[in-house]
Amino acid sequence: MDAMDSEAPKGAASGAAEPPGAGVNHRAKVAIAGASGYAGGELLRLLLQHPHVDVAQVTSQRFAGRYVHSVHPNLRKRSLLQFVRFEDLEPCDILFASLPHGESSKIADRLFALAPRVVDLSGDYRLRDPEMYPLWYGWSHPDPERLASFVYGLPELHRRELQGATMISGTGCIATAAILALAPLFARGLVKLDPVVIEGKLGSSAGGAEPSLASHHPERASVVRTYEPVGHRHTAEIEQELALAGGARPKVHLTATSVDLVRGVQVCCHVFLKDPALTEQDIWQVYREVYAGEPFVRLVKERHGIHRVPDPKVLMGSNYCDVGFARDPHSDRLVLISAIDNLVKGAAGNAVQATNIMMAWPETEALDFPGLHPC
Repeated sequence: MDAMDSEAPKGAASGAAEPPGAGVNHRAKVAIAGASGYAGGELLRLLLQHPHVDVAQVTSQRFAGRYVHSVHPNLRKRSLLQFVRFEDLEPCDILFASLPHGESSKIADRLFALAPRVVDLSGDYRLRDPEMYPLWYGWSHPDPERLASFVYGLPELHRRELQGATMISGTGCIATAAILALAPLFARGLVKLDPVVIEGKLGSSAGGAEPSLASHHPERASVVRTYEPVGHRHTAEIEQELALAGGARPKVHLTATSVDLVRGVQVCCHVFLKDPALTEQDIWQVYREVYAGEPFVRLVKERHGIHRVPDPKVLMGSNYCDVGFARDPHSDRLVLISAIDNLVKGAAGNAVQATNIMMAWPETEALDFPGLHPC
Protein backbone atom coordinates (compact mmCIF):
# COMPACT_ATOMS: atom_id res chain seq x y z
CA MET A 1 0.00 0.00 0.00
CA ASP A 2 1.97 2.92 -1.36
CA ALA A 3 0.59 5.80 0.67
CA MET A 4 1.70 3.98 3.80
CA ASP A 5 5.18 3.23 2.42
CA SER A 6 7.77 5.89 3.16
CA GLU A 7 9.70 4.91 0.03
CA ALA A 8 6.71 5.20 -2.30
CA PRO A 9 6.91 7.94 -4.95
CA LYS A 10 4.65 10.91 -4.38
CA GLY A 11 3.30 13.58 -6.72
CA ALA A 12 4.34 12.74 -10.28
CA ALA A 13 4.78 9.10 -11.19
CA SER A 14 8.14 9.84 -12.76
CA GLY A 15 9.72 6.60 -11.63
CA ALA A 16 7.33 4.44 -13.64
CA ALA A 17 8.35 2.63 -16.76
CA GLU A 18 6.68 4.39 -19.66
CA PRO A 19 3.95 2.47 -21.45
CA PRO A 20 4.52 2.10 -25.18
CA GLY A 21 3.68 5.38 -26.90
CA ALA A 22 3.40 7.30 -23.63
CA GLY A 23 5.37 10.35 -22.60
CA VAL A 24 5.00 14.08 -22.44
CA ASN A 25 5.09 14.55 -26.23
CA HIS A 26 2.42 11.96 -26.98
CA ARG A 27 -1.23 12.99 -27.21
CA ALA A 28 -3.42 10.03 -26.48
CA LYS A 29 -6.65 9.57 -28.38
CA VAL A 30 -9.41 9.03 -25.83
CA ALA A 31 -13.15 8.47 -25.83
CA ILE A 32 -15.81 8.64 -23.13
CA ALA A 33 -18.64 6.11 -23.15
CA GLY A 34 -21.52 7.67 -21.24
CA ALA A 35 -20.56 11.34 -21.37
CA SER A 36 -23.98 12.90 -20.84
CA GLY A 37 -24.18 12.18 -17.11
CA TYR A 38 -22.73 14.36 -14.39
CA ALA A 39 -19.55 12.33 -13.91
CA GLY A 40 -19.11 11.94 -17.66
CA GLY A 41 -19.52 15.68 -18.18
CA GLU A 42 -17.01 16.43 -15.44
CA LEU A 43 -14.58 13.97 -17.02
CA LEU A 44 -14.99 15.72 -20.38
CA ARG A 45 -14.38 19.12 -18.75
CA LEU A 46 -11.10 17.90 -17.27
CA LEU A 47 -9.88 16.04 -20.35
CA LEU A 48 -10.55 18.99 -22.65
CA GLN A 49 -7.86 20.93 -20.78
CA HIS A 50 -5.41 18.03 -20.57
CA PRO A 51 -2.23 18.72 -22.59
CA HIS A 52 -1.57 15.05 -23.40
CA VAL A 53 -5.08 14.08 -24.50
CA ASP A 54 -7.27 14.48 -27.56
CA VAL A 55 -10.91 13.70 -26.86
CA ALA A 56 -12.02 12.06 -30.09
CA GLN A 57 -15.53 10.84 -29.28
CA VAL A 58 -18.14 10.96 -26.54
CA THR A 59 -21.26 8.81 -26.42
CA SER A 60 -24.86 9.20 -25.37
CA GLN A 61 -27.67 7.03 -26.66
CA ARG A 62 -30.25 9.63 -25.67
CA PHE A 63 -28.48 12.71 -27.02
CA ALA A 64 -26.71 11.28 -30.08
CA GLY A 65 -26.24 13.96 -32.72
CA ARG A 66 -26.43 16.87 -30.29
CA TYR A 67 -23.53 19.10 -29.31
CA VAL A 68 -22.08 18.38 -25.89
CA HIS A 69 -22.69 21.97 -24.74
CA SER A 70 -26.43 21.41 -25.13
CA VAL A 71 -26.20 19.01 -22.18
CA HIS A 72 -23.15 20.49 -20.44
CA PRO A 73 -23.61 24.25 -20.94
CA ASN A 74 -20.37 25.07 -19.08
CA LEU A 75 -18.53 23.65 -22.12
CA ARG A 76 -19.76 26.30 -24.57
CA LYS A 77 -16.82 27.50 -26.66
CA ARG A 78 -14.69 24.72 -25.17
CA SER A 79 -15.74 21.94 -27.53
CA LEU A 80 -17.62 21.35 -30.77
CA LEU A 81 -17.92 17.64 -30.13
CA GLN A 82 -21.24 15.97 -30.78
CA PHE A 83 -22.50 12.91 -28.94
CA VAL A 84 -22.42 9.65 -30.89
CA ARG A 85 -24.02 6.31 -30.18
CA PHE A 86 -21.89 3.69 -28.45
CA GLU A 87 -22.09 1.55 -31.60
CA ASP A 88 -20.27 4.31 -33.52
CA LEU A 89 -17.19 4.40 -31.28
CA GLU A 90 -13.88 3.97 -33.07
CA PRO A 91 -10.67 2.47 -31.64
CA CYS A 92 -8.72 4.74 -29.30
CA ASP A 93 -5.80 4.68 -26.87
CA ILE A 94 -7.82 5.05 -23.66
CA LEU A 95 -11.53 4.41 -23.22
CA PHE A 96 -13.27 5.93 -20.21
CA ALA A 97 -16.53 4.19 -19.32
CA SER A 98 -18.95 6.33 -17.34
CA LEU A 99 -21.93 4.03 -17.62
CA PRO A 100 -24.56 3.06 -15.02
CA HIS A 101 -23.61 0.38 -12.50
CA GLY A 102 -23.89 -3.06 -14.05
CA GLU A 103 -23.45 -2.00 -17.68
CA SER A 104 -19.67 -2.01 -18.24
CA SER A 105 -19.21 -5.58 -17.09
CA LYS A 106 -21.89 -6.77 -19.52
CA ILE A 107 -20.05 -5.30 -22.52
CA ALA A 108 -16.46 -5.68 -21.31
CA ASP A 109 -15.32 -7.53 -24.42
CA ARG A 110 -16.58 -4.67 -26.60
CA LEU A 111 -14.82 -2.10 -24.41
CA PHE A 112 -11.49 -3.88 -24.65
CA ALA A 113 -11.90 -4.38 -28.38
CA LEU A 114 -11.96 -0.58 -28.70
CA ALA A 115 -8.97 0.32 -26.52
CA PRO A 116 -5.96 -1.33 -24.87
CA ARG A 117 -6.58 0.70 -21.70
CA VAL A 118 -9.96 1.02 -20.01
CA VAL A 119 -10.86 3.25 -17.07
CA ASP A 120 -14.27 2.32 -15.68
CA LEU A 121 -15.91 4.87 -13.38
CA SER A 122 -18.76 2.60 -12.30
CA GLY A 123 -18.84 0.11 -9.47
CA ASP A 124 -18.47 -2.89 -11.77
CA TYR A 125 -14.79 -3.59 -11.06
CA ARG A 126 -14.22 -2.06 -7.63
CA LEU A 127 -14.54 -5.22 -5.58
CA ARG A 128 -11.99 -8.02 -5.89
CA ASP A 129 -14.26 -10.81 -4.67
CA PRO A 130 -17.08 -11.68 -7.12
CA GLU A 131 -19.12 -13.05 -4.21
CA MET A 132 -19.46 -9.51 -2.89
CA TYR A 133 -21.53 -8.35 -5.88
CA PRO A 134 -24.71 -10.32 -5.09
CA LEU A 135 -24.37 -9.20 -1.47
CA TRP A 136 -23.83 -5.47 -2.09
CA TYR A 137 -25.06 -4.81 -5.65
CA GLY A 138 -27.82 -7.39 -5.95
CA TRP A 139 -26.52 -9.12 -9.10
CA SER A 140 -24.00 -11.78 -10.04
CA HIS A 141 -20.93 -10.41 -11.78
CA PRO A 142 -20.97 -11.19 -15.53
CA ASP A 143 -17.20 -10.79 -15.94
CA PRO A 144 -15.57 -12.15 -12.76
CA GLU A 145 -12.35 -13.18 -14.55
CA ARG A 146 -11.29 -9.56 -15.02
CA LEU A 147 -11.86 -8.44 -11.42
CA ALA A 148 -8.34 -9.36 -10.34
CA SER A 149 -6.83 -7.46 -13.27
CA PHE A 150 -8.44 -4.11 -12.45
CA VAL A 151 -6.53 -1.76 -10.17
CA TYR A 152 -8.67 0.07 -7.62
CA GLY A 153 -8.11 3.61 -8.83
CA LEU A 154 -7.23 5.43 -5.62
CA PRO A 155 -3.70 6.77 -6.25
CA GLU A 156 -2.91 7.40 -2.59
CA LEU A 157 -3.17 3.66 -1.92
CA HIS A 158 -2.34 2.05 -5.26
CA ARG A 159 0.14 4.32 -6.99
CA ARG A 160 2.66 1.58 -7.83
CA GLU A 161 -0.02 -0.75 -9.20
CA LEU A 162 -1.39 2.04 -11.40
CA GLN A 163 1.95 2.61 -13.09
CA GLY A 164 1.66 0.85 -16.42
CA ALA A 165 -1.81 -0.59 -15.64
CA THR A 166 -4.28 -1.29 -18.43
CA MET A 167 -7.48 -1.65 -16.37
CA ILE A 168 -8.49 0.90 -13.73
CA SER A 169 -11.68 0.94 -11.70
CA GLY A 170 -13.34 4.03 -10.40
CA THR A 171 -13.91 4.59 -6.70
CA GLY A 172 -17.10 5.40 -4.83
CA CYS A 173 -17.38 8.97 -3.58
CA ILE A 174 -18.21 8.11 0.05
CA ALA A 175 -15.61 5.35 -0.09
CA THR A 176 -12.91 7.72 -1.35
CA ALA A 177 -13.48 10.23 1.43
CA ALA A 178 -13.73 7.56 4.13
CA ILE A 179 -10.71 5.54 3.02
CA LEU A 180 -8.45 8.58 2.82
CA ALA A 181 -9.58 9.61 6.30
CA LEU A 182 -9.04 6.19 7.87
CA ALA A 183 -6.27 4.38 6.00
CA PRO A 184 -3.29 5.86 7.89
CA LEU A 185 -4.71 4.64 11.20
CA PHE A 186 -5.34 1.11 9.94
CA ALA A 187 -1.94 0.93 8.25
CA ARG A 188 -0.30 1.70 11.60
CA GLY A 189 -2.63 -0.61 13.55
CA LEU A 190 -3.76 2.19 15.86
CA VAL A 191 -7.52 1.59 15.99
CA LYS A 192 -9.90 -1.25 16.77
CA LEU A 193 -11.46 -3.18 13.90
CA ASP A 194 -14.96 -2.92 15.34
CA PRO A 195 -16.81 -0.66 15.46
CA VAL A 196 -15.93 1.72 12.61
CA VAL A 197 -18.92 4.05 12.37
CA ILE A 198 -19.22 6.32 9.31
CA GLU A 199 -21.85 8.95 8.53
CA GLY A 200 -21.72 10.20 4.94
CA LYS A 201 -23.49 13.39 3.87
CA LEU A 202 -23.97 13.82 0.11
CA GLY A 203 -25.10 16.44 -2.37
CA SER A 204 -27.78 15.73 -4.96
CA SER A 205 -25.39 15.18 -7.91
CA ALA A 206 -24.26 11.94 -6.25
CA GLY A 207 -27.62 10.50 -7.32
CA GLY A 208 -26.84 10.95 -11.02
CA ALA A 209 -28.49 12.90 -13.83
CA GLU A 210 -31.62 10.77 -14.24
CA PRO A 211 -34.60 12.44 -12.51
CA SER A 212 -36.59 10.60 -9.85
CA LEU A 213 -39.03 11.33 -7.06
CA ALA A 214 -36.09 11.65 -4.65
CA SER A 215 -34.48 14.30 -6.87
CA HIS A 216 -37.70 16.22 -7.60
CA HIS A 217 -37.06 19.76 -6.37
CA PRO A 218 -39.93 20.00 -3.83
CA GLU A 219 -38.74 16.71 -2.31
CA ARG A 220 -34.99 17.36 -2.50
CA ALA A 221 -34.62 21.05 -1.59
CA SER A 222 -33.78 21.89 2.05
CA VAL A 223 -33.57 18.19 2.83
CA VAL A 224 -31.61 16.25 5.42
CA ARG A 225 -32.74 12.76 4.44
CA THR A 226 -31.08 9.58 5.64
CA TYR A 227 -31.73 7.41 2.59
CA GLU A 228 -29.43 4.47 3.41
CA PRO A 229 -29.35 3.85 7.18
CA VAL A 230 -27.67 0.47 6.64
CA GLY A 231 -26.43 -1.58 3.72
CA HIS A 232 -24.80 1.09 1.55
CA ARG A 233 -22.73 -0.58 -1.19
CA HIS A 234 -19.67 1.59 -0.50
CA THR A 235 -19.30 -0.33 2.77
CA ALA A 236 -17.70 -3.18 0.81
CA GLU A 237 -15.09 -0.91 -0.80
CA ILE A 238 -14.17 0.67 2.50
CA GLU A 239 -13.75 -2.68 4.24
CA GLN A 240 -11.76 -4.07 1.31
CA GLU A 241 -9.28 -1.20 1.15
CA LEU A 242 -8.83 -0.80 4.91
CA ALA A 243 -8.16 -4.52 5.13
CA LEU A 244 -5.43 -4.16 2.50
CA ALA A 245 -3.99 -1.28 4.50
CA GLY A 246 -4.00 -2.97 7.87
CA GLY A 247 -4.00 -6.68 7.18
CA ALA A 248 -7.36 -7.44 8.80
CA ARG A 249 -10.89 -6.63 7.66
CA PRO A 250 -12.69 -4.10 9.86
CA LYS A 251 -16.41 -4.03 10.56
CA VAL A 252 -17.72 -0.84 8.97
CA HIS A 253 -21.12 0.60 9.92
CA LEU A 254 -22.03 3.15 7.22
CA THR A 255 -25.04 5.46 7.00
CA ALA A 256 -25.68 7.83 4.07
CA THR A 257 -27.69 11.05 4.27
CA SER A 258 -28.72 13.48 1.53
CA VAL A 259 -28.19 17.14 2.38
CA ASP A 260 -29.01 20.39 0.63
CA LEU A 261 -25.92 20.59 -1.61
CA VAL A 262 -25.49 19.95 -5.33
CA ARG A 263 -21.83 18.92 -5.10
CA GLY A 264 -19.95 17.56 -2.17
CA VAL A 265 -19.41 14.72 0.27
CA GLN A 266 -18.46 15.00 3.91
CA VAL A 267 -17.85 11.89 5.99
CA CYS A 268 -17.61 11.73 9.77
CA CYS A 269 -15.87 8.56 10.97
CA HIS A 270 -15.83 7.34 14.56
CA VAL A 271 -13.06 4.89 15.51
CA PHE A 272 -11.63 3.78 18.82
CA LEU A 273 -7.94 3.84 19.71
CA LYS A 274 -6.18 0.70 20.87
CA ASP A 275 -3.87 2.82 23.03
CA PRO A 276 -5.77 5.47 25.03
CA ALA A 277 -2.44 7.20 25.74
CA LEU A 278 -2.13 8.40 22.13
CA THR A 279 -2.37 12.18 21.98
CA GLU A 280 -3.61 14.50 19.28
CA GLN A 281 0.01 15.34 18.55
CA ASP A 282 0.82 11.65 18.02
CA ILE A 283 -2.06 11.28 15.59
CA TRP A 284 -1.20 14.51 13.80
CA GLN A 285 2.33 13.21 13.26
CA VAL A 286 0.99 10.01 11.68
CA TYR A 287 -1.07 11.94 9.14
CA ARG A 288 1.76 14.33 8.32
CA GLU A 289 4.12 11.41 7.66
CA VAL A 290 1.66 9.48 5.52
CA TYR A 291 0.34 12.34 3.41
CA ALA A 292 3.40 14.63 3.32
CA GLY A 293 4.00 14.17 -0.41
CA GLU A 294 0.46 13.59 -1.61
CA PRO A 295 -0.55 16.29 -4.11
CA PHE A 296 -4.30 16.09 -3.44
CA VAL A 297 -4.66 15.38 0.29
CA ARG A 298 -4.73 18.43 2.56
CA LEU A 299 -4.71 18.22 6.34
CA VAL A 300 -7.10 20.57 8.11
CA LYS A 301 -6.40 21.34 11.75
CA GLU A 302 -7.28 24.90 12.72
CA ARG A 303 -7.78 25.99 16.32
CA HIS A 304 -10.00 28.96 15.56
CA GLY A 305 -12.49 30.22 12.99
CA ILE A 306 -15.25 28.55 10.97
CA HIS A 307 -12.92 26.40 8.83
CA ARG A 308 -11.63 24.14 11.61
CA VAL A 309 -12.87 20.96 9.92
CA PRO A 310 -13.10 19.90 6.24
CA ASP A 311 -15.99 21.50 4.37
CA PRO A 312 -17.07 20.28 0.91
CA LYS A 313 -18.24 23.76 -0.04
CA VAL A 314 -14.68 25.06 -0.47
CA LEU A 315 -13.72 22.03 -2.57
CA MET A 316 -16.23 22.47 -5.39
CA GLY A 317 -14.56 21.75 -8.73
CA SER A 318 -11.29 20.62 -7.15
CA ASN A 319 -9.56 17.24 -6.90
CA TYR A 320 -8.56 17.74 -3.26
CA CYS A 321 -9.57 15.68 -0.29
CA ASP A 322 -9.40 17.60 2.99
CA VAL A 323 -8.88 15.49 6.12
CA GLY A 324 -9.12 16.51 9.77
CA PHE A 325 -9.72 14.91 13.13
CA ALA A 326 -10.61 15.50 16.76
CA ARG A 327 -9.52 13.42 19.76
CA ASP A 328 -12.25 12.90 22.34
CA PRO A 329 -10.69 13.89 25.70
CA HIS A 330 -13.31 11.88 27.61
CA SER A 331 -12.84 8.50 25.91
CA ASP A 332 -10.68 6.56 23.45
CA ARG A 333 -12.82 7.80 20.53
CA LEU A 334 -11.23 9.53 17.55
CA VAL A 335 -13.42 11.42 15.08
CA LEU A 336 -12.12 11.73 11.50
CA ILE A 337 -13.74 14.20 9.11
CA SER A 338 -13.01 14.41 5.40
CA ALA A 339 -14.56 16.21 2.46
CA ILE A 340 -14.39 16.02 -1.33
CA ASP A 341 -16.24 17.13 -4.44
CA ASN A 342 -18.07 13.91 -5.31
CA LEU A 343 -17.82 14.55 -9.07
CA VAL A 344 -14.09 15.30 -9.05
CA LYS A 345 -12.03 13.50 -6.39
CA GLY A 346 -15.01 11.19 -5.93
CA ALA A 347 -15.26 10.32 -9.63
CA ALA A 348 -13.85 12.06 -12.72
CA GLY A 349 -10.85 13.84 -11.18
CA ASN A 350 -9.70 10.73 -9.40
CA ALA A 351 -9.97 8.82 -12.69
CA VAL A 352 -7.83 11.44 -14.46
CA GLN A 353 -5.27 11.34 -11.64
CA ALA A 354 -5.06 7.55 -11.91
CA THR A 355 -4.78 7.79 -15.70
CA ASN A 356 -1.93 10.28 -15.40
CA ILE A 357 -0.04 7.75 -13.32
CA MET A 358 -0.88 4.90 -15.70
CA MET A 359 0.48 6.88 -18.65
CA ALA A 360 3.55 8.28 -16.82
CA TRP A 361 2.27 11.83 -17.19
CA PRO A 362 2.62 14.37 -14.37
CA GLU A 363 0.11 13.25 -11.76
CA THR A 364 -1.47 16.66 -11.28
CA GLU A 365 -2.04 17.34 -14.99
CA ALA A 366 -5.40 19.04 -15.65
CA LEU A 367 -6.25 18.89 -11.93
CA ASP A 368 -4.74 22.04 -10.44
CA PHE A 369 -7.99 23.97 -9.84
CA PRO A 370 -8.03 24.84 -6.12
CA GLY A 371 -11.77 25.22 -5.51
CA LEU A 372 -13.79 28.36 -4.85
CA HIS A 373 -14.30 30.59 -1.85
CA PRO A 374 -16.82 31.98 -1.30
CA CYS A 375 -19.28 30.06 -3.42
